[in-house]
Amino acid sequence: MAVLTEAERDAALAALPGWSYDAPRNGIARLFRFADFNAAFGFMTRVALAAERADHHPDWSNVWNRVDILLSTHSAGGVTEKDIALARAIDRLAAPLAERDSGD
Repeated sequence: MAVLTEAERDAALAALPGWSYDAPRNGIARLFRFADFNAAFGFMTRVALAAERADHHPDWSNVWNRVDILLSTHSAGGVTEKDIALARAIDRLAAPLAERDSGD
């Protein structure tokens, strides 16, 4: 799978509110906040199932109601269409659960 050009990546990110390019980690990132740990963990479980089906797995962390996600196709050396597709799926899963997004 080919790494997206900067223009392709930027165009894809324009359609993914809340996601941004993380240059030091060479991926796209987003922070999700939920009402509590239970909601955050439930979201992570749903994402894990979607990621497994896609055979593409996020780099992520969870602290109480916060889930930080980074997507990068490590085998390709950057952001590919697999990352964009998984970001779209993650957004669909988060929509009914997310309390608010934050860039901090």
